[in-house]
Amino acid sequence: MVNANDTKLKSWVDVPKDSDFPIQNLPFGIFKTNYLHPVAGVAIGNHVLDLVYLHENGFLDGLGLPYGIFNQNELNGFLALGRKKGGEVRQRISELLRHDHDELKSNFVAREMALVHRNEVQMQLPVRISNYTDFYSSEEHATNVGSMFREPKNTLLPSWKHLPVGYHGRASSIVVSGTPIHRPKAQIKPADSELPVFCPTQKLDFELEVAFITCSNTLLGSRISAKDAEDHIFGLVLFNDWSARDIQQWESVPLGPLLGKNFGSTMSPWIVTLDALEPFRVKGPEHFPQVLPYLLVEGKKNFDLTLQVFIQSGLSVPTTVSRTNFKYMYWNINQQLAHHTVNGCNVQVGDLYASGTISGPSPGSYGSLLEISWNGQRPLTMQDGSHRTFLEDGDTVIMKGHAERDGVRIGFGECSGEILPST
Repeated sequence: MVNANDTKLKSWVDVPKDSDFPIQNLPFGIFKTNYLHPVAGVAIGNHVLDLVYLHENGFLDGLGLPYGIFNQNELNGFLALGRKKGGEVRQRISELLRHDHDELKSNFVAREMALVHRNEVQMQLPVRISNYTDFYSSEEHATNVGSMFREPKNTLLPSWKHLPVGYHGRASSIVVSGTPIHRPKAQIKPADSELPVFCPTQKLDFELEVAFITCSNTLLGSRISAKDAEDHIFGLVLFNDWSARDIQQWESVPLGPLLGKNFGSTMSPWIVTLDALEPFRVKGPEHFPQVLPYLLVEGKKNFDLTLQVFIQSGLSVPTTVSRTNFKYMYWNINQQLAHHTVNGCNVQVGDLYASGTISGPSPGSYGSLLEISWNGQRPLTMQDGSHRTFLEDGDTVIMKGHAERDGVRIGFGECSGEILPST
C-alpha cells in the first residue's frame, strides 16, 4: 500500500502548483451546488470529489461504511466512525486519484459525475458543533496582552504556565468562511466617562487561531490522557474568533467575556486531517516550570503551519498584517484536550477547541490588531494609504494557512469574513 503522504504521489486530476489541496492533503468538508443538496466531499486541486457518488457507485466498497453516511448536511456521523476509519477512507481516495490508478480515471462517466469544480460549489459548516472551547495558549500573545493591561512583572497570571487556560464559548454563532459579521453593539465604558454607554464597538478585532475537531463521544466522569488525545481528534481548521475589545474589557471582570465574543466566530470549511499533517510535526517550546504528570507529552506534538492574515477594504489590494506559525504554541492540542477532560468533562463528536490567538515573537507575527496596533497606539498603514487601529465597516479579514515541505503544500483554504455595519 502506497503511503497517502508520499511526496512523490501525483494525481490524474490537475492540481495547480500553488494549490492548498494536492493529493497528499484530501481534507473533508460539506458542499452544495445548484443541483445538489449539502453532501460530503473531499478537496483535490480546484475540484471537490463527491463522496456520495463514490459510495453509492461502489468505489468505497470494502471499507464497512454505513449506507448514506456521506449523504448528510454534516460530517458528524462520519467523524463518529473514528480517526482510524477516516484514515482508511482518505487512503482509498488517494488510491482512486493517483495518476497511475485507472479505476476512476478511465471511467469517463464516473469521473464527470464525481468531480465538481470549486466554482460551482458553496461550502457549508462541515460539522454540527455542540460545544466550543477557546484556549489562551500562546505565551507571546498572553505576555503582550498582560503587558498592556497589567504591570510588567505580572504579565502572565499565576496559573498560566501550569495549565492551558480556556473558557467555554458560544457554538451557535460559529459560521463558515465567507459569512459576513455585523459589528456588535453592547455596553462600553469610555475612558472619559463615569458611566457606560450603549453603542457599537469601537475596537473590533480579529483573532488568528487554529482549532481541532473531536471525533468521539466519551462518558461523563471519564478523562482523556495526553498520550491518547490524538485518537479523539479528527483534524484541524483555521479559526477567527472575532473580538470586541472595548465590550470585553468592560464586561470581563469577574467572570470573563460574553457579548465581546459571542456575536460571531468564523471557521474554514475544510477539515485537514491529522494524518495529512503528520510530516509537519515539530517539538514545541520547553515547559518551565515542569507541568503536572497528566499534562506530560513525549515527541513532536506541535505543527509547523505558516499562518497569514490579510485585511482588504472594498476593492483595494489586501494588506498583509500578520505572518506567524502554529509551532509557537506553548500548550499543544494533546495537552488542551487532556486538561479539558481531566475533571471528568465528557467530549462529543464535532466539538470544536480553538487555540486562542497565535502570536510569534516579533510585531509582524502578532495575531490580533490589539497587539499589532498596541491597543490603538500604533496605527497600521494599509496598501491604499489608509490607517487602522481596529477594524472598520467594509473590511474583510482573510486568514490562510499551510504546511510545506519537499515540494508538497498542505493548506486549509481561506477563512474570511466581511464586517457589516451594526443593525
